[in-house]
Amino acid sequence: MSLKSPVDPVALTAALVRCNSVTPAEGGALQLLEGLLAEAGFDCTRVDRNGTPNLYARWGARGANRSFGFNGHTDVVPVGDLAAWTQDPFGAAIIDGVMYGRGTTDMKSGVAAFAAAAVDFVRETPPDGAVILAITGDEECDATDGTVALLDWMAQQGERMTHCLVGEPTCPNHMGEMMKIGRRGSMTCWFSATGVQGHSAYPHRAKNPLSALVQLLARLEAKPLDEGTDHFDASTLAITTIDCGNPATNVIPAKAQATVNIRYNDLHTGQSLADWLRSHADAVEAATGVQIATRFQLSGDAFLTPPGEFSAMLRRAVQAETGVEPVYSTSGGTSDARFVKDHCPVVEFGLVGKTMHQVDERVEVAQIHQLKAIYARVLQDYFS
Repeated sequence: MSLKSPVDPVALTAALVRCNSVTPAEGGALQLLEGLLAEAGFDCTRVDRNGTPNLYARWGARGANRSFGFNGHTDVVPVGDLAAWTQDPFGAAIIDGVMYGRGTTDMKSGVAAFAAAAVDFVRETPPDGAVILAITGDEECDATDGTVALLDWMAQQGERMTHCLVGEPTCPNHMGEMMKIGRRGSMTCWFSATGVQGHSAYPHRAKNPLSALVQLLARLEAKPLDEGTDHFDASTLAITTIDCGNPATNVIPAKAQATVNIRYNDLHTGQSLADWLRSHADAVEAATGVQIATRFQLSGDAFLTPPGEFSAMLRRAVQAETGVEPVYSTSGGTSDARFVKDHCPVVEFGLVGKTMHQVDERVEVAQIHQLKAIYARVLQDYFS
């Protein structure tokens, strides 16, 4: 993609959408960005790890006193039922001012907007500092070798962002209404119950693992985890599966499994919740004689970037370009900000996310221009 002045974020979004980068495939998206950024004077490095594609791009001196970073991803989720799409999911068709395609919202438009803003900014008003773009191809999958790999590499190389803005979609319904200053924690627990198989007519001769799991899950749902905190909603626990694979109606199975997912606020940690879950499993195991094993997966603890000048600067930029003052929020799922928060203060702002991961994912092209303008204003204000 040739470098033009100014960089059109809509054309760049369309070019990225046409790259079939369903996670973990790179699809040419990072190659396209690397070419654009290198031509604009960014020092670009591919930080691929375990087959996962990542791109690090820096304009300005390493170790600058001020290094503003953008973080985002070019990988997308699968298209699902292709026949249900009204437009080619990798065609980037624009109809009545709306661009259709996988990744138009989540989040190739965000990457295009901050890349376009960064290129124009360093070319037109070279800052006293560095502008960094950390872009991964591993956000929609396991996220073990994406932004984490970039941050690991940065630490090894002495590279650092002093502040970071993640371009994920943050607005529920209209442009400008919400920005993220933190995220809830997320963890999953798998319970595996082992009892004694038996005839359903003689339940006293068996130990029913399903009965034990029902008791356990009832205990977990008996009362709320909490009532929320100043910046977080109440934590939630959801039962997502109960399985035993038993085709017979007159057999008590020997084994059964259940899974719960917890989204939690800053009153908890993954370890404290794991201890809480294990204590309930131990109690049910002692009461029923059914053995209950636990396995945990932590996606990330809750975190908060306390409101301050950084978040206020972003809020002012959003209001200036949209006429809307965004609310501070910690709602929604997880994002790669959960990794960046260990590196530097991080906030998130992006487009309206109503259609992300859906069939006919789409974005209003006017919003892409707005987003670039917001990011450009943030850069101007940060280095002023």
